[in-house]
Amino acid sequence: MTLVGDIANSRVARSNVFALTKLGANVTLAGPATLLNGNMRTLGAEISTDVPQAVKNADVVMGLRVQLERHKACHFPSLAEYAKFFGVNMDVLSYAKKDALLMHPAPVNRGVEISSEVMDCGQSVIYSQVGNGVAMRMAILERLAN
Repeated sequence: MTLVGDIANSRVARSNVFALTKLGANVTLAGPATLLNGNMRTLGAEISTDVPQAVKNADVVMGLRVQLERHKACHFPSLAEYAKFFGVNMDVLSYAKKDALLMHPAPVNRGVEISSEVMDCGQSVIYSQVGNGVAMRMAILERLAN
């Protein structure tokens, strides 16, 4: 599995690395050097700033939202430049396995971390992922309340 995006500020990245490496999966984290967390290597993840190389032969590619609200300073020149070098588009997705799934925990900044074309392609399970996440959180809250 390859996670691409704002790794440094992502709880999703941390929890996926914890869980997936324990289950024996190979996890690669990719994005701009300013948004990567080198400590993830100690948890068993590989780190890369080369998104196409990081996605190569992945079974699952998960984009992560650029969390601008958590940044005290801009960690890249512009959103357009971020999308150009670190966004998941059809070219980047072509490096993954032919039947690779595309995921994103949402909300999605279309055209930044994932192109609209990729988000709506047949490999995308984003809408199911979001729906299942809502159902899981509701079930957990109900269980905790009772």
